[in-house]
Amino acid sequence: MVESRDKEEENMITQNKWPEIIKKVGFDFSWDEKKVWQLEIPVEEMDISKLVWHLDIPFIWHKKGVYNLGPRKIIEDPKSYPEEYERMMKSDLKYPLDIMRNKGRWLLLDGLHRLMKACSLGMKKINVRKIPRSKIKEILK
Repeated sequence: MVESRDKEEENMITQNKWPEIIKKVGFDFSWDEKKVWQLEIPVEEMDISKLVWHLDIPFIWHKKGVYNLGPRKIIEDPKSYPEEYERMMKSDLKYPLDIMRNKGRWLLLDGLHRLMKACSLGMKKINVRKIPRSKIKEILK
């Protein structure tokens, strides 16, 4: 999963520079969030417990680092990460998370800050769109 960054900067960073955990759990393709949003996929409810594992993986690019901050740290210590905490709290839970099966579990394509907010609010269920792997070609950058 890639946080919003300048496309040129993102393209300069190759997978071989990513932390091992990201290589292990992440997708092996780059996607365009806008293309994901345009897919007509039904929304359904999911137990948030199937997604909370994301909180322990450094999916966030903090300051100039690459995949160097785990969401749980932001939730537990908002004073140390005020910009990320504010982004989390401003996220709008009316939009579903976009997820896809990857390496045996559901992985976020879009919605990490919404997931963080839902977890911090103690929610047990969240709306998701399960994007089939057959749609990968349609969402590639």
